[in-house]
Amino acid sequence: MEPMKGVGFMKHLRLAAFVLALPLLSLGHAAAQTAGPSALPSAAELKLAISGDVPTPVTLNAADLAAMPRVSAEITEQDGAKTTYEGVALQEILKKAGVAFGRQMRGKALAGYVLAEASDGYAVAFSLGELDPGLGGEKIIVADKRDGKPLFEYQGPARLVIPADKEGARSVRMLQKLEVVALRK
Repeated sequence: MEPMKGVGFMKHLRLAAFVLALPLLSLGHAAAQTAGPSALPSAAELKLAISGDVPTPVTLNAADLAAMPRVSAEITEQDGAKTTYEGVALQEILKKAGVAFGRQMRGKALAGYVLAEASDGYAVAFSLGELDPGLGGEKIIVADKRDGKPLFEYQGPARLVIPADKEGARSVRMLQKLEVVALRK
């Protein structure tokens, strides 16, 4: 019998690796679901850095977020269950670092984006125009609570929640950094 080669072989190899890893993945997920209070982060762990092309780089902690205007959104999970996330509007956090919205969001200011990055390196970009309430007005929450409790360890201590998204791919979990990038200066 001739050994498998090429793309077909790689597909089979990836499938085999995935199948072998399934028991480990389900153990980790089950542990996170059943660990109870120890799976919840302490509020002191929350550190969110806002940096890049901003007038005032700032790092926010749990107390800072708690003192800001709070918003919430109800999300329908994949299993149909309703979950309420609570936190601060991303736009309000960016304003703390000096990002100007409204009449100042014109010309060069529109040629910029925010890179939201997780502690594991996962990153998603949002244009400043889509975040401006007078333009795109995308509702994005930097959530620190789920159904009135701190986020589970695998989600937090902070995460992005985008209620209008059909999939959760842009809901960055374990959010630790917001970097503003101006493409035109």
